[in-house]
Amino acid sequence: MIFHFIRNYLKTRYVDAAPLAVFRISFGLLMFISIIRFWYKGWIKTLYIDPSFHFSYFGFSWVKVLGDYTYLIFIICSLASVFIAIGYKYKYSIIVFFLSFTYIELMDKTTYLNHYYFISSISFLMCFLPLNAIYSIDSKFGKKFHQVPKWTIDSIKFFICIVYFYAGLAKINSDWLLEAMPLSIWLPSKYDLPVIGENLMQKQWVHYFMSWGGMFYDLLIPFLLIYNRTRIIGFILVVFFHLFTAVLFPIGMFPYIMIVGSLIFFDNRTQHKILNIYKSVTTYFSNILFKEQNKKKNETYFKSPLISRANLLIVFVFFLLQLTIPLRHIFYPGELFWNEQGYRFSWRVMLIEKRGYSNFKIVDSISKKYFYVQNDDFLTSYQEKQMSFQPDFILEYAHYLGDHFTSQGHQNVQVFVDSYVALNGRSSERFIDPSVNLYGIKESFKHKSWIIPFSDEIKGF
Repeated sequence: MIFHFIRNYLKTRYVDAAPLAVFRISFGLLMFISIIRFWYKGWIKTLYIDPSFHFSYFGFSWVKVLGDYTYLIFIICSLASVFIAIGYKYKYSIIVFFLSFTYIELMDKTTYLNHYYFISSISFLMCFLPLNAIYSIDSKFGKKFHQVPKWTIDSIKFFICIVYFYAGLAKINSDWLLEAMPLSIWLPSKYDLPVIGENLMQKQWVHYFMSWGGMFYDLLIPFLLIYNRTRIIGFILVVFFHLFTAVLFPIGMFPYIMIVGSLIFFDNRTQHKILNIYKSVTTYFSNILFKEQNKKKNETYFKSPLISRANLLIVFVFFLLQLTIPLRHIFYPGELFWNEQGYRFSWRVMLIEKRGYSNFKIVDSISKKYFYVQNDDFLTSYQEKQMSFQPDFILEYAHYLGDHFTSQGHQNVQVFVDSYVALNGRSSERFIDPSVNLYGIKESFKHKSWIIPFSDEIKGF
């Protein structure tokens, strides 16, 4: 009976395509604004072109910054976002956007943010959904389908729910709930905020209230958005939470992406009202995108069974990975917040405050002569900060130093590090075993036994 229900759900249940149109237009516009903002701030130059060394993701060291041609990647990505918004050659535009945006993300691991990963993930999912069914240039000059399979809309809803729910589960830990960490460190520094800065942000009860409130928000907001009776309340909470977060923390466009993304949970009447708003604020494109065209009562979105099965299979695998990747930390011993093995790509948002110090020593293994490295000779201040407390960064940098000094003629090179890290307000502790030659260790998915175990315990998910 379950398989019969799933089969009918996937093949026979069709709904209005308006939510996909709203999501596509909103996503494209926000991505265009985000890229222009990134360019305007000068971050392309300071984060990618200026540094002489870039930290890479394991298995993606072949992704390189292209010098001044890096600007071309951003141009391609911005044009693709515009084409997504207007629905022009959508299938090609979303693929180009996904590839160009993900390439940008992979160029330097230093810039990793959860919302960059969110954009790459959601744009990959969008490659297999008919978001150009209506209100697009494609639908004006080609086939126009007012109804789409229900699973295509539900898949976007499901992904947003996964992000929120895993973020909520991650907050169920003793540091976040019992110590209000790291909010107790961050919020007092917001003393310059009007009205609330010198008063509320300094109160300990506010730190605990926001910690517990953030946990309940992430866990409950998917359910509030799903059900009709609580949807308006849920959306108000989404708007308040993300705008307040944007005021407190410099996290770019992410709050607005999540606000716009939550619109997909609303009914068709609301979706068409939003489309009418878009129509009212456009001029040239309104005649192209929003002109009604002989709507047929039973018109549906259809693809050949072979392509449909392939899309379903890819989407199924996508969600399988999204559900399992955040759980991979259970296969590593030790404290996750300390060793960060399985921390990225798991929707753990703003849970830790770490400060580190890493002093590298280059040793001749035969003569035992050594000297210390000035990190600012090779890294920007931001790169050095990120490297100082993340073990995979430390290992990659050690290999870079080993290769660099070997190429300069140094013999029998070994690389050691004297590293200390402070986690969530605790005293600084030794982080990396100083007796281990990091130049002789290769990066892998195996447990990093050269990380000194954390002396404390953080209980939680």
